[in-house]
Amino acid sequence: MGMWLGRGRKARRCYGFDEIALVPGLVTINPNEVDTSWQVGKKKFRVPIIASAMDGVVDVNFAVRMSKMGGIACLNLEGVQTRYENPSEVLKKIANASFEESTRLLQALYKQPIQEKLVTRRIKEIKKKGGVVCVSSIPQRAQIFGTIAQDAGCDVFIVQSTVTTVRHLSTEYKTLDFYKFCKRVKIPVIIGNCVTYQTTLELMDTGAAALLIGIGPGAACTTRGVLGLGVPQVTAICDAAAARDFYYKKNGKYVPIIADGGMSTGGDICKAFACGSDAVMVGSAFARAKEAPGGGTHWGMATPHANLPRGTRIHVGTTGTLEEILFGPARLDDGTQNLMGALQTCMGNVGAQSIRELQLTELIIAPSIRTEGKVFQQTQRVGMGK
Repeated sequence: MGMWLGRGRKARRCYGFDEIALVPGLVTINPNEVDTSWQVGKKKFRVPIIASAMDGVVDVNFAVRMSKMGGIACLNLEGVQTRYENPSEVLKKIANASFEESTRLLQALYKQPIQEKLVTRRIKEIKKKGGVVCVSSIPQRAQIFGTIAQDAGCDVFIVQSTVTTVRHLSTEYKTLDFYKFCKRVKIPVIIGNCVTYQTTLELMDTGAAALLIGIGPGAACTTRGVLGLGVPQVTAICDAAAARDFYYKKNGKYVPIIADGGMSTGGDICKAFACGSDAVMVGSAFARAKEAPGGGTHWGMATPHANLPRGTRIHVGTTGTLEEILFGPARLDDGTQNLMGALQTCMGNVGAQSIRELQLTELIIAPSIRTEGKVFQQTQRVGMGK
């Protein structure tokens, strides 16, 4: 399997969203009659889209708004929301900084220590306003933050790092035992990120409620350039889905996988589900919302790293409300709004009554899918030519 790179060295061909397409089904369904819901732990959500744990995307008010629309927004416990009493002032500084000074400014602002009282406060603020509380922490702080979050009323806890494995080795610090952590925490624990079949299997065995799939595809992420790491999302999702299905057959436990990153349009999201995802996590799509705290700017969680930033601040602009981005009406022609409408319409056209049925859609390799017949869009920079 694979192609020769040189004498004695082969590499597997992998695929991203722009290289595949979905084949219409033999049966079509009214888009208004499909079921888009998914479940993590005992919690069921009608919107299978999670707003990623990035400071330019999610604050308390955004999390509440997203919850009331049927989805989840994850608050970053490593960010400005838990370092500053008034994070809005800090966010304005980041948004207004020049490109040349943005990384240095982020590094300086993120040196402020995290305050445990703010972790508790932010969770309680979301809860008090009627939102579903989902928060994110790196493995090194998961033990402390997991306890605080659970006691404060958190609903879903995410342990997230650039690359996550069960067998992390270190002599400098104590590594997180995912088996013990998932057993001790009484709320659903989502773990990420990974991209390979075997790692997916091992992480599922810890008792995780779901897994995040994706390394380096995010719009603001530079991991693939800085470290050379990453697997294109189509292949990563397909491999993880195969692991999930094998784990279910062997153990009788279904562990959802969540495609994380690389999706900027409704079409990308539909392809992620067809490849095997149970839900998706997106950042830049929601960074464009009027309710997003970044004011049209967006940066990854690793961007402020003191030694080796693996992200950059990008400008995505403010294009509409969260409701328009999720449910429409779409006022743009490029697929970045009415994401749920796109998902439902796609499900109807491939004949999928549910997300699980959408995962069975026929996929084809189609490198010309974005360019075939689109010469006028490309030359005029409209629609798919933007």
